[in-house]
Amino acid sequence: SLSIVSAETSTLTIIGTPAQSFAGNLGFLQLVFGYLLARIVISVLLLPHYWRGEMLTAYELMRRRFGERTRKITASIFLVTRALAEGVRVFAISIVVSIILGTGEVASIVVIVMLTLFYTFEGGMTAVIWTDVVQMALYVFGAALSFWVILAKIPGGWEHVAAVAGEAGKFQLFDFGFAPTLEFFSRPFTFLAGILGGCFLTTASHGTDQLMVQRLLSGRSEAESRAALLASWVVIFFQFALFLLIGILLFVYYGDHALPPPAQADRIYPEFIWRNLPAGVAGLVMAAILAAAMANISAALNSLASTTMVDFYRPLARAQQASEAGQLRLARVATLVWGAVLLAIGILARKWGSVLIAGLTIASIPLGALLGVFLLGVLTRLPGQRSALIGVLGGLATVMYVRFFTPIAWTWYVLIGTTGTFVLGWLASRLWKEPVSPHARA
Repeated sequence: SLSIVSAETSTLTIIGTPAQSFAGNLGFLQLVFGYLLARIVISVLLLPHYWRGEMLTAYELMRRRFGERTRKITASIFLVTRALAEGVRVFAISIVVSIILGTGEVASIVVIVMLTLFYTFEGGMTAVIWTDVVQMALYVFGAALSFWVILAKIPGGWEHVAAVAGEAGKFQLFDFGFAPTLEFFSRPFTFLAGILGGCFLTTASHGTDQLMVQRLLSGRSEAESRAALLASWVVIFFQFALFLLIGILLFVYYGDHALPPPAQADRIYPEFIWRNLPAGVAGLVMAAILAAAMANISAALNSLASTTMVDFYRPLARAQQASEAGQLRLARVATLVWGAVLLAIGILARKWGSVLIAGLTIASIPLGALLGVFLLGVLTRLPGQRSALIGVLGGLATVMYVRFFTPIAWTWYVLIGTTGTFVLGWLASRLWKEPVSPHARA
């Protein structure tokens, strides 16, 4: 469960979450309740299919159910989604590196990618998982230490924090309001958006995303994987709550000392650490943030390279004749290429606003189509390859329209994409009769 939490946590969480509560309130935590519902859905609907087939990647399910073309489409969605999301994370960690070294963000991006590539090559999936666990313990310890140090620097302690933050509405958690209007659906942090949006987002990311499925299949049995997935929610809840409370403490601290906040909100937490904590403590916390970032990027590089090899290279005829050493060399080349892609996206992401919201928004756009086609494969027997492809392309087009031509908030994107893909795929199957695969009959 700790490896799942570590893979789910990134620099976006560590530096982006305090920035959310510094500027707003605890409303972001509503999404986390949706994360619990998603874990139950994954345990019931998707996990048994992965263990039954002993699949190397999540997209093998699509090949068996719909055919090779559908598998490549869903694998391509993973590659694009993961690359864009990790590119934002690369930029996020460059903020921390630039604060520590005083270097520019571009130079910091290059340093992080090169270091991560080095230790990714030194170990396989098992090494990444155990490194993740150690580094997660380090950054959680650093966050807890930061909480107490910031609190100690505020005259009046927690009572003063509660009074000031309470008056400013910082402790507002739930927004139970509802109205069937665009204005309501443009608000990202309502209870309904949190429960439904968080559920669909996490079902897509944990149930169909190669990065998370690798974690789930690393367990010794289906029951162990299910227990780890459910237990990880408790850790995730307290982790988000801790970082949101740190943001509230920083709000009170900056207000008490009449300090102007950084122009870039995402710098609020790392800048305070570096400038106000004792040197040794500041170094420890920054090292924890860097460790979490490198662990996440390393895991993503492994997943990107794995999907490239298994879903695109090995099905080729010439791959059947390649030696094991030759395939290993190609896998390393694929890892290097993806490292360069993440570097380029990280440079572009400097113009995309809040790192946390940018990362979640980017991931939400294609994940709905991915989840929709997975649910078509798991829950229905009728759709064939043509219907599945119509569903995927239609679902993606729907979300792209919502993103660029409506004010609807990003928390609804995965739900909209999933529904559009599922409905269009099912309707297409009613119009075009296709042969049902043996796996669908089973």
